[in-house]
Formats: sequence, structure tokens, C-alpha cells
Amino acid sequence: MADYTNLEKVRLEKLNRLREQGIEAYPRRVERTHSIQEAVEAFLAQEEDPEAPEIQAVLAGRIRSVRPMGKVIFAHIEDGSGRIQLFFRANDIGVEQLDFFNQYFDLGDFIQASGKIFRTRSGEISLAVSSYRMLAKAITPLPAAKESVVDGEVVSHATLSDPETRYRQRYADLAVNPDVRRIFQLRFNTIRSIRHFMDSRGFLEVETPILQPIYGGAAAQPFTTYHNQLKQELYLRISFELYLKRLLVGGFDKVYEIGRDFRNEGVSYKHNPEFTQMEFYWAYADYRAVMDFTEEMLAYVVEEVLGEKRFTYKGQEIRLDQPWARIELRQGLIDETGIDIQEHLTAEELAAAMKDLDMEVDPGASRGKLIDDMLGHYLEPTFIQPTFVYDYPREISPLAKTKPDDPDTVERFEGFMGGMELCNAFTEINDPLDQEERFLEMGRSYSSEEDEHHPLDEDYLRAMRYGMPPNGGFGMGVDRLVMLLADQPTIREVLLFPHLRESGE
Repeated sequence: MADYTNLEKVRLEKLNRLREQGIEAYPRRVERTHSIQEAVEAFLAQEEDPEAPEIQAVLAGRIRSVRPMGKVIFAHIEDGSGRIQLFFRANDIGVEQLDFFNQYFDLGDFIQASGKIFRTRSGEISLAVSSYRMLAKAITPLPAAKESVVDGEVVSHATLSDPETRYRQRYADLAVNPDVRRIFQLRFNTIRSIRHFMDSRGFLEVETPILQPIYGGAAAQPFTTYHNQLKQELYLRISFELYLKRLLVGGFDKVYEIGRDFRNEGVSYKHNPEFTQMEFYWAYADYRAVMDFTEEMLAYVVEEVLGEKRFTYKGQEIRLDQPWARIELRQGLIDETGIDIQEHLTAEELAAAMKDLDMEVDPGASRGKLIDDMLGHYLEPTFIQPTFVYDYPREISPLAKTKPDDPDTVERFEGFMGGMELCNAFTEINDPLDQEERFLEMGRSYSSEEDEHHPLDEDYLRAMRYGMPPNGGFGMGVDRLVMLLADQPTIREVLLFPHLRESGE
């Protein structure tokens, strides 16, 4: 049973009195004729044509402000399309109806109002209310009110600023913070523009299993579940990769998927256990072609979403109207640290060199993992402008082809922007014997206590043995892209419902 506050008890009492009068506070039907935006646009068009009839509308929305002024009430309502002023006047609806509104309606309630659209003396487009009714009584008041200026007038509206409360009660956050709603509109626009770009380039959008009997395609610890009827342990996918590449075997040349991946790993400003990924696989392409394609795609998306090929993140302008920097991983580390990884061919030698730089070193890490740590520590934070880093150690890239002149290095790149990794791509292995050897090798490279390893997927190898075309693959964190475009410092700001510790922990 809810423990109601005094304010909630007052509103519950209003609800009970409405019901005693036979008034339904949560009616089953709404009679709306226009969204607020549609009504405003219709009125603006009518203003341009003196012969046009006045605009009559039935609008619905949440009450965001109320200003009683004797025999007149000004209120603002919002729906998903916009905001408009309601103008209640005793001469139009009667003193009794004016008093009824004052007595029973509160900020946060949903209302249906009928009348004509007009412009007030101050120039504000408004609805002259001729009738109204309750659509939903809000029992809990929206978070604390503050005053601000809207169209030159001081109005009171609700706000919410505490991050912990905002994330736990995203519904309230969205209801009272227009800037938060704008972030998520930007997110939806970003995903839509990615999809439009991929579709226009001949890629087929597909869906692959979320529950998988064998997880793979990335180095990450999975979430595990159990299917009772099948008596089978299953895993929430950590990547789409191995299923998407099966489709290349089946005859599709260009496939992509936008969806959720799940990794049972740490939470940070750029990590959430459940996140949105976009992956594509492109037959007959290699990692160089994928680099060019990535530049084109992200420039398109940024311009579609923001109107230009540049944006500001953490106070720095990031430009996509110019080519990305391209840096070989080995050379980048030499330039930044003085360490040439080709001169340290064992994990022990490389760890010693890293310690000389006072870098903290994981004593059990492989040479490839140490190189990746150096990249993350020394290079990644410096990549503010769009940058590709290419040619990675073989041992941390078990699905990528080796370079023809260097069996210890693979054709892989990662894309960086705003000081963080955004995407990852390979020239994919299509030799089933090489792939099997890599799976076995990776099984040996990680101890049995390691959380991250690549299980051997026999069905994937079977698919490869039927013949897989040469291909380039790509994966991008959509949440991180939205962080950049929305200029948000943490992934929690761009996830509708981020994962949090239980309250009180």
C-alpha cells in the first residue's frame, strides 16, 4: 500500500469528490481533433487567408502552468508536439465552470479542452476554452516548481535536477525537463538516420537471436539464463557478429542490425550492461573500404541530425567535414610513449617497458592486452577529432585477417572521437581452418579463471566451410554516438532507463 504524502492525500480527496459527483477522472475515450502543433499550424495558415473560417479544435495535454486572474484563468498545456495557452473566461464558460477548474485541476493533470484558436492581445496563440474535462488526475505532484519566462511572461513549471532521482524516475524526468526530451528525440533521429543511410546503400536490415546457445563475436562475459523446457543453458548475446556473417554464407552481400547487446561487465560513464549496437557485414570489402564508408556514414548522420557536419562536445568543436586522421597503432604508440611494440615481443618485455613509464600493469595480461591498455591510456584520450587507429595485435583480434607481410598483426581499425572509442572494424577471416585455429588459440591464451574468452562455435565453423565471401565487418556503439551529438558526459544521460544499483546500496 502506498504511503501517501500530505499533498497526495489532498489530490486523492479531490479524486474521490469527483467520483462522488459521478465524474470519471480517467475516461476511456479522448475526442482530440488536433495535436497542439497541428492546431497552431492550422491557425497560422488561417491568419494568412482572411476568408478562411476560424479554427475550432479539441486539444488534450498535461497542465504545465496555471495563473488564475479573477474571472479569467490562463493555463498552459503540453502534448508530444508542443505547448499552447488555454484561456478560460467566466463570460464564456460560466463562473461555476471556472470555479470547478480552480477547485479540482492541478499541475500535472491531463485535460481535454474545446474551443477556437485565437491570438491574445500580447500575441500568444491560445485556445479560448468553451468546454473541458479531466482526462487523468495526477495523484503525485510533479517535482518542485520553479519560475521562468515563456513568451515574455513569468510562468511556474516543474523541474527535476538530482541525477540519481532523474535516472530512477525517468518518467518524471521526461515529464518536467524539456531538454531531456530533446536528447531522446535526438537519439531517435540518430538511429533513424543510420538506418536511412544503410538502406540507401543497399544493406538489408536483419534480426539475429538475442538468446544464443554459444556467445561470441567479442571478448566479454555474458549473462547466462536457462530454458526450462529445452533444458538448455543460453546466453544473452554479446555481439551480432557470428550470426550476421552466417548470412553472408547464405547469399546476402550486405547486412546490418541495430539492436541490444548485453555484457556482464563494469558500469562507467561509457559502459552500461545493456547497450545499443549497430553492426554491418559487407561482402567483397576490406577494412580500408569500411574506413571510407564509416567516414561517409557518420558525416551523413551528423548532418542529418544536427544540420551541419560539425558539433561541440565538452567545449571542443568536432568536425566531420574533413578527412579523419589515420594512425598506425605501432607508430602512434612510438610517438606518444617512445615504446616500439615490435621491439618488445613478449608480455614480460612490454610490461617492463610500461613500468618504466610508471604505468600500472596487470601482471597476468597478455602482450596484446598490454598494447590495448597502452592505447586506452595514452592515445584514446587525445583523439578528440575523428581518428582511425589501424593494424592491431593478432592475439586480441581473433576474427580479423592477418596482414600479408606480418602474421602477428591484423587488418583491424578502431574509430575514435571526443576522446573515446566509437567503432571497431576488421577485414574478416573467411578461411574456416584459420578461424578454427584462432578459436583454439584464444582458448589457450586465456586462463580458465578469465571472464573473457572466445568459445569455439562449431556451427559457425560449419557455416564457414560452405564458403564465406571475403568481407569487411563493422560495429559501433550507438549510445556513445548519441553522447557525442547530444554533448552529454555520461551514457546514463542518453539511455531511457540506465541500470543502477538497488536504491540504498
